[in-house]
Amino acid sequence: MSILPQYGLIQYRNATRIYTKTVNESLQLFKQEPRDLMVSVFIFHKHDELEELDSAINFLNSFGELVYADWIDEDMYENTTEATKRIHITIKEKIKENQKFIFLATESALNSKMGKWVLGQLHGQKNLDHIAIFPIRGDYSDYSGEEYLGKYPYIHEIESEVYGVEFPDQSTIELGTWLSSK
Repeated sequence: MSILPQYGLIQYRNATRIYTKTVNESLQLFKQEPRDLMVSVFIFHKHDELEELDSAINFLNSFGELVYADWIDEDMYENTTEATKRIHITIKEKIKENQKFIFLATESALNSKMGKWVLGQLHGQKNLDHIAIFPIRGDYSDYSGEEYLGKYPYIHEIESEVYGVEFPDQSTIELGTWLSSK
């Protein structure tokens, strides 16, 4: 599995927007965007990785897609048992209602309990054609020891600045085409 290095995603973010704003200010702008339009992509991420989330949102928005991240729901992450139940229900609903599901696969997200739970929920919730792992690493190394990720399609650079989704059967479709497919 080829890995997009973390600095590459962040460089993309910096090249595609005017960045006089901090990551938090940029995410606040994202949060204020109207949500009454049909959102097509649910991106799962680790909640303390805001720079990676902001970068991934900008990357996906460049393909003309509306992105939902549960970070938008401020009250969703209170530290109570009820809040945890609500989180699980909301995530299941968002997986179903959005056309596509993307797992922002940083090392921390893959090792988190919630990340493992979400990956487990995908079976039966969404057709494999509508799921993609977006692997992000601090370097170019692969995810040795995470072979189960090979069961899912993943986003990678096909050639210089051209991205695609590669499926377990090794067929590849351009990312923009995949995102717009139903």
